Amino acid sequence: MIRDNSPVLTDEEARAALEKCIEQVRRNLGEFTTSSQNHSSVNNFYPQCKNDQWTTGFWPGEIWLAYEYTKDEAFKNAALEHVKSMNYRIENKISVDHHDMGFLYSPSCVAAWKLIKSDMGRSAAIKAADQLISRFQTKGNFIQAWGALGEKDNYRYIVDCLLNTPLLYWASRETGDKKYAEIARLHTQTCMKNSIRADGSTFHTFFMDCETGAPLYGRTCQGYADDSVWARGQSWGVYGSSLAYRYDRNEEYLKAFHRTADFYLSRLPEDNVPYWDMIFNDDNAVHDGETEPRDSSSDCIVACGLLDMASQTGDKELERKARVLLKALVDKYAVKDFSKSNGLLLHGTYSKKSPYNTCTPEGVDECTSWGDYFYMEALTRIVNPAWELYW
Repeated sequence: MIRDNSPVLTDEEARAALEKCIEQVRRNLGEFTTSSQNHSSVNNFYPQCKNDQWTTGFWPGEIWLAYEYTKDEAFKNAALEHVKSMNYRIENKISVDHHDMGFLYSPSCVAAWKLIKSDMGRSAAIKAADQLISRFQTKGNFIQAWGALGEKDNYRYIVDCLLNTPLLYWASRETGDKKYAEIARLHTQTCMKNSIRADGSTFHTFFMDCETGAPLYGRTCQGYADDSVWARGQSWGVYGSSLAYRYDRNEEYLKAFHRTADFYLSRLPEDNVPYWDMIFNDDNAVHDGETEPRDSSSDCIVACGLLDMASQTGDKELERKARVLLKALVDKYAVKDFSKSNGLLLHGTYSKKSPYNTCTPEGVDECTSWGDYFYMEALTRIVNPAWELYW
């Protein structure tokens, strides 16, 4: 739990940490300009991969953040290579039969349009929005996460999609077509009704009745168990609620933000960085030599959510709490020695197997591409409070 006397990240420390990130991004351009970056590191080093994962939009987002800070053409040119790749991917429908279009196209192509008015970036992002709404189910009013459309065993959505819906609000603003925002709004309403438990914790995935559209039950896919709280899922709930409030100004979303954020912040261990599932909380986990891995990426996402809501409401306490999380990350989780990792943030968890979930174990206690991106975004939000978000 964050205490009143917890150390906070200063403006100077945030700037120094962001510049350290940019130095690492620059070092990685040679390896990851014409290739994509894997979803997570292997022994703390990212391998190259094809542009066919759900995570390959985050590395271009890091490059755009570096470009915004430095205005160095080398970053812009590298990011535009990724825009070309993202455009090719959506035009040829390569591994896009899922809901993760926002994760893919907001930090890569929407960013390109916002920053340099890239027509290709705009076009690719609108095509991605079209792909995303093709998964909307009118029976239940939600965007189906994965699997064959309408298939009973996959008639579900996941809390992560709150970060994909901003792409739809953007598409409506750009095109003047209200259909995108209307679908985003309906999906968000469904998620808020079903995915947040009474105590403010979240279900990772929620199943709906494919015949009636009625809500059925919550489950986990990546958390420890159905009744536990997957840390990254909770963080998507925090940031996603803030973004939902930004676009709709629904007071219920503001309440959802505070409920999910309060739960998250109340379940942190001593060093303010969560275990991969919040069932391993401060009360029942051993701090010295604990066996369960952390997930530093969750703190980055929550910090972005806290700073986003603080920018909307002027709540300085939210900003303080974000700075506490970031202080913990900068001091003890950030990569300091580039000879030991080509990432930005250590001790993330992608997919941890438990006796109760369906995970393929990988990326455990590693750098994660989204963790690196949201770490840079949070630092950018502090260094530049007027930053225009890509979401």
